[in-house]
Amino acid sequence: MTEISSRTSAGRPISRRAFIAAAGAAGAGFVLYAVLPGGERVAVAQIPGGTLPPGQVPKFQTPMLIPPVMPRAGTIVARGGKNVDSYEISMRQFSQQILPAGLPPTTVWGYGAVASAKKRGLLLHNAPSLTIEAKWNRPVRITWINDLVDDSGDHLPHLLPVDPTLHWANPPGGIDGRDSRPTFATTPDAYDGPVPIVTHVHGAIGVGDESDGYAEAWYLPAAGDIPAGFATEGTWYEFFAGKAEAGFGAEWGPGYATFQYPNDQRASTLWYHDHALGMTRLNVYAGPAGFFMIRGGPDGDDAVLDGRTGATAVLPGPAPKENDTFPPNKTYYEIPIAVQDRSFNDDGSLFYPDTREFFDGIVGDFLPEGEFSPIWNPEFFGNMLIANGNTWPFQVVEQRRYRFRFLNGCQSRFLILDFSGIPGVEAWQIGNEGGFLASPVDLTADHGGRLLMGLAERADVIVDFTNVPVGNHVLGNVGPDEPFGGGVPGVDFPVADPDSTGQVLEFRVVPAAGPDPTTPPQFLVLPPIMPLPPETVHRPLALIEKMGMGHGAQGEPLEGPVEALLGEVVDGLLVERLWMDPVSENPAVGATEVWEFVNTTGDAHPMHVHEVAFEVVNREGLLLGADGEVAVPIELDGVVTPPEPWETGFKDTVTAYPGQVTRVRAMFEYPGQYVWHCHIVEHEDNEMMRPYRIGPVQPGQPM
Repeated sequence: MTEISSRTSAGRPISRRAFIAAAGAAGAGFVLYAVLPGGERVAVAQIPGGTLPPGQVPKFQTPMLIPPVMPRAGTIVARGGKNVDSYEISMRQFSQQILPAGLPPTTVWGYGAVASAKKRGLLLHNAPSLTIEAKWNRPVRITWINDLVDDSGDHLPHLLPVDPTLHWANPPGGIDGRDSRPTFATTPDAYDGPVPIVTHVHGAIGVGDESDGYAEAWYLPAAGDIPAGFATEGTWYEFFAGKAEAGFGAEWGPGYATFQYPNDQRASTLWYHDHALGMTRLNVYAGPAGFFMIRGGPDGDDAVLDGRTGATAVLPGPAPKENDTFPPNKTYYEIPIAVQDRSFNDDGSLFYPDTREFFDGIVGDFLPEGEFSPIWNPEFFGNMLIANGNTWPFQVVEQRRYRFRFLNGCQSRFLILDFSGIPGVEAWQIGNEGGFLASPVDLTADHGGRLLMGLAERADVIVDFTNVPVGNHVLGNVGPDEPFGGGVPGVDFPVADPDSTGQVLEFRVVPAAGPDPTTPPQFLVLPPIMPLPPETVHRPLALIEKMGMGHGAQGEPLEGPVEALLGEVVDGLLVERLWMDPVSENPAVGATEVWEFVNTTGDAHPMHVHEVAFEVVNREGLLLGADGEVAVPIELDGVVTPPEPWETGFKDTVTAYPGQVTRVRAMFEYPGQYVWHCHIVEHEDNEMMRPYRIGPVQPGQPM
């Protein structure tokens, strides 16, 4: 049995919250131990989770899927004569072999093309979904279709338990009650009606607000059995449909919306996923997500130089291309890898908790009698890791250099990818969410072979297997199975279970098939970073956790999180804001601002701002009170730290550590209504997301 202690390896007690969260991460087949003063261990309880224990899932049995490229439906000549690549992509439900062969398949959701301009185009729905390959400065137009219907055209219910007591899309509320936190006379059961979706391309810059995937622009499938009185679209859908028609001539209709992406930002690794209000955690956990690559331009691969010669550098490749044979008949040396955490039941189905009790033992009082939502869990940690849609796959690699585009697509889990257990390996990070870094970062020599990745962060990494012995080697993870607060693995927090979530995938190293023509990463000269203009506004923003008192199964009092919140810091005091409150962040068009994320909670939060790429400025400590909590009024301690080496250049997601203010600088160029939020999706779905507006109120917009 794996043991989980209620104290860190440094002897400091962890909170009951972290203790129970760690328990929930380990799943069935694991035993939880408390460590009493003096070191005595006491068995507490079987750790809750899916009925399929990680120990019963064979590892490294399945070759890792390398996601193919999404086929285009055609090319449109837009107004002004510019060519636009068009796609028709639907979200569907299907069965997929996520667990190894011999274990049951899993019902999931995923995106896939429903039309292709060429006969060889791959019309495949998968989780993760196919990669959208975009060219710099060439727009992409996508019709996103909600196809969550059965063979008869009737709606499919959610695969997972939907908590209707949150502020969520709320289709049963009708036109007047949609996008609200409904009230109930008694504690409700999970919602089982038609599922709303709206797709967000995470990291897209300069996109119109109508195409950003705004959380209240969702839409139901065009099913034949939508209950009478249900709202079929979100509050902002109709307004944005008018903007899309006026702006680029696209029509929206029942069950679909058409978005356009200009792709005039730096070449970078983006990804796309659902963003429906109050349901993102569930919709994404069900499977629909994929990579969106922007290539070329003045900051693309061709702008990387070899410092020895001044000539264009050679980066590892090729990557998958549109219309490649599938399964592939060629070797890829550039590979995107989405790492996610999941739990399963023994019938192969996805496990996700259907009661708040799973997280911390609180069984009441639930809304409306109390203040706790009955199903929502403040965080969720799956007890198995999957890479590109399979539990613990393997990837054959030659003794040469590879380029991996990593994505942390987990629910609440910070990853610390650990290459140090692979003898002879070298790992260099060359890019993050905003494209290439200022210079390559030697993870092996300078950072212990480890790569910290917050939720939704991406890392462009060159891994050199040249000197790795032929054989099988495991990429590890030493991030925690609990909420992350920063610090040193194994000292400030217990690392992931080495037998389950401490393993990501297996590299099977074989001799090189030929000479490696690529440029060693230490000689790469990356494109210069053009800094943003000086800021004219500093905007202090608060990250807040609201706690409440409930009780356990025996009636014992228990404290736990009720919701996570965002807000402002005004004269050193915290001003809480809900999703429903009026916009309080309203940069002027063209303004450059510094946003200061003041983290008063006990956890790190990956903060994501839509529509912009920002520079990480610095971090500064906050003064703590005698109780160890952040003191209010807020005061700074004067200890300022610069960005980490892998945070240079531009980012769209940043880790805001507890007890610190994290400052980012962004330029707000495009008017419209967008959002900023924590990318722990359980937090995002329960008030840790706020609308913000660039420029004035738009005529006719919902209020």
